[in-house]
Amino acid sequence: MVSRPAPASAALPPMTGDGGPPGIDPFTKAALEDVRDAVFLQDSAGVVRWANPAARALAGAAEPQLQTGGPALAGTAAEQVAGHVELAGHRRPARIRALPGGWHAWTVSADDVPQRHVGDFLAEAGPRLAAARGRHGTARVIAELAASALAETVFVLLPTTRGRWEWWSCERPAAQGHGRIRRVPAQAAPVLAATFGATGPPRHVPVPAPEVATLPSVVADRFEGHADVSVVSLGPSASAGVTGALLLGRRGDAEFGAEQARAVAGFAVAAGTALANAQRYAQQEEATRGLETTLRPVDPPELDGARFETWYEPAGGVLTVGGDFFDVLPHDDGSAFLVLGDVCGKGPEAAALTGRVRHALTALAMVERDGRTLLRLLNELLIAGDSSRFATLVLGTARPSDGGVGLTLASGGHPAPLIVRRSGVVEEVTVPGTLVGISPQARFAEAEVRLGPGDVCLLYTDGITEARNRHDQTELFGDDRLRAVLTAAAGQPAREIVRRLRQAVRDWLGNSAHDDIAVLAVECEA
Repeated sequence: MVSRPAPASAALPPMTGDGGPPGIDPFTKAALEDVRDAVFLQDSAGVVRWANPAARALAGAAEPQLQTGGPALAGTAAEQVAGHVELAGHRRPARIRALPGGWHAWTVSADDVPQRHVGDFLAEAGPRLAAARGRHGTARVIAELAASALAETVFVLLPTTRGRWEWWSCERPAAQGHGRIRRVPAQAAPVLAATFGATGPPRHVPVPAPEVATLPSVVADRFEGHADVSVVSLGPSASAGVTGALLLGRRGDAEFGAEQARAVAGFAVAAGTALANAQRYAQQEEATRGLETTLRPVDPPELDGARFETWYEPAGGVLTVGGDFFDVLPHDDGSAFLVLGDVCGKGPEAAALTGRVRHALTALAMVERDGRTLLRLLNELLIAGDSSRFATLVLGTARPSDGGVGLTLASGGHPAPLIVRRSGVVEEVTVPGTLVGISPQARFAEAEVRLGPGDVCLLYTDGITEARNRHDQTELFGDDRLRAVLTAAAGQPAREIVRRLRQAVRDWLGNSAHDDIAVLAVECEA
């Protein structure tokens, strides 16, 4: 015989209310609520109508299927036969007893239900703790995991500013909360105070009821009716830099029995380590953001008669800055110093040298206007710094005058600037020069060009021309495609030219990795 499932509205209800099995009095119902064995009650039509707490815990969200493996059930209360309760593909042996009115009781012995092991719980918790991100996310996961096995009610308490604790809670089955409360003085809550100050291995200790009552009501009220309230430290070691506590409240027996203390202590170590890692990660992120703020190029200033447009896209990595850079620094006479460069390599090391180069040029440009002299001085600085890296740069001055913009450009081994004339012609500015930071005998040249209304000068790094095709990594975007894009966009404003170039390169790359990219376009306003 196979049972029919209970209606959705009555699936596995507790043993309360009217309409229960005939002959079952309130005393018997209450007794069934407390037995360790799982008991399912099936009516005369074969529908599962009742389940005690142990049965509901065993079933979880699964729908029980009751099977005898023989003919339909019949008989008197004295008869017992063997059967199986199938839950989510798992079959548990069951004893079946006939009850008055054609009902039957199916009992799965607690001894036949595999007990959860401490090692299994900790092994399951480890990956979830490792995957948590940030202080908030990690604390929330700690509360969820603890509530799944260690207690019915859980509070994670972490110190925060202004004499307060931040808390995260979780209650079975899945109720969650978060907030802040005042810290309770040590004299009123000595057990909690000792836990927060502990530096050794986590110790799982009971919290007396009077001490629980001293906590703010948002916490204390949640532990009413619990048979046991305990606390354990979340600081894995004195050097972890994290202090916190895990409050655990249980209404019934410990999930791990005699192994409960070991389960709590092992989980506290894993949780404290996850919190410490989250804090270190947050500190690293803060430091990284600070570095990026100083290293990332800023938008160029406005200049009478000229407009600047940029595109900056570092290679993927930890930092959102790289070895490519640009700067536009205005002078008091209405001109502006401009530079675009490429430090050898990418990532943090290249970004660090990029910062040195930019800061050095910013200082030098305040006292020196000649581009060749600036490149020579920068070359000497890089060589004196004993760096194995080098840079390519193009720098100079933009000076609006007589309805146009005059550019004086000097180069140190950088790709030649391109002039996109309004007429549709693309011209290359020939500025010979050697790499910067390689040789004391480096030589640099300078060239002058003039932009008329609607003309655009494009400075760019080799992240453009060396972008690799998404289908064939051996094929580069190259100079010819660059010129073709610029020719097709001639006569458009600098913003549109840069937009079309960016779209063309991104279409070429697809999802492929790329080197750092930097573009600085100078437009003479029409």
